[in-house]
Amino acid sequence: MIMGSSTRSGRGALRCLVAALVAVAAASLALVAASTALATPKGDFAVFADCPLKAAESCVYAKTESGKFTIGKETVPIEKPVVLQAGFNEPSEGVETVVAAADGNTLSKTPQKVPGGLSGLVKCNEISNFIERAACELVFENGVTGVNATVELAAPASSIGLSAENYLFRSGAALSLPVKVHLENPFLGSSCYIGSNSAPVTIELSTGVSGALVGNPGTLEAKGEGNILAFSHNSLVSNTFPVPAAHGCGGVFSFLIDPIVNSKLGIPSAAGKNTAELNGSIETTAAVSVEENE
Repeated sequence: MIMGSSTRSGRGALRCLVAALVAVAAASLALVAASTALATPKGDFAVFADCPLKAAESCVYAKTESGKFTIGKETVPIEKPVVLQAGFNEPSEGVETVVAAADGNTLSKTPQKVPGGLSGLVKCNEISNFIERAACELVFENGVTGVNATVELAAPASSIGLSAENYLFRSGAALSLPVKVHLENPFLGSSCYIGSNSAPVTIELSTGVSGALVGNPGTLEAKGEGNILAFSHNSLVSNTFPVPAAHGCGGVFSFLIDPIVNSKLGIPSAAGKNTAELNGSIETTAAVSVEENE
């Protein structure tokens, strides 16, 4: 009886110990969660949540809310916001060194609708070869016609050019983006791109004059008790970038579909025939200010 009582007592103590350890672990997790939550900047600084604070001296958050891209003969309106978020360090020869967003999503992949969709890009009845026309109809004329164009960053964030001086004085490129354009539709396949990582489309955007376009730095205001410089109603423009031909469209039928898409879009097209107009806002602050407002 004494042995049995001791055994039960030992097991009870063990259960108490396990329960205590579980409670400690739960409390630790709660503490970690709380400290993580506290690491989120507040108020006007909330937009800088993905700024790489340990690697950058300053933070930038830019949102494009409207505008358009014209590539060759096709114009795609910007109907959904596109966000650029990053950090940057002191300029070298007038250009800041850009550091990728903390979550890696420096330039948001925001799809924009291509007017006319697939039927506007690919017209199977224009193909004279019977077999090729039949293959085109089998793949593309099936009711799934919507096409999105998504501008994606085609190089590391450090390849982005950012010049506060050019932005303010409306001279030269304020923002230079190496990008590729993903044409998205189930039957165009997953690899239909204009531009690539090895040969990006470099768009040099200005708040001044670029070809036939004129930009604007927008209206300046101070936020966050004077620690954030915010420009609203700005316009960054470019009319100087060339655009290569599309490639990889239609999967195994790319040999057939690429030329059709390129003909419809009018690409490749030389500099001066393509435009980008990005309207929105941009905010910047010191990384230390973000840390102080966590």
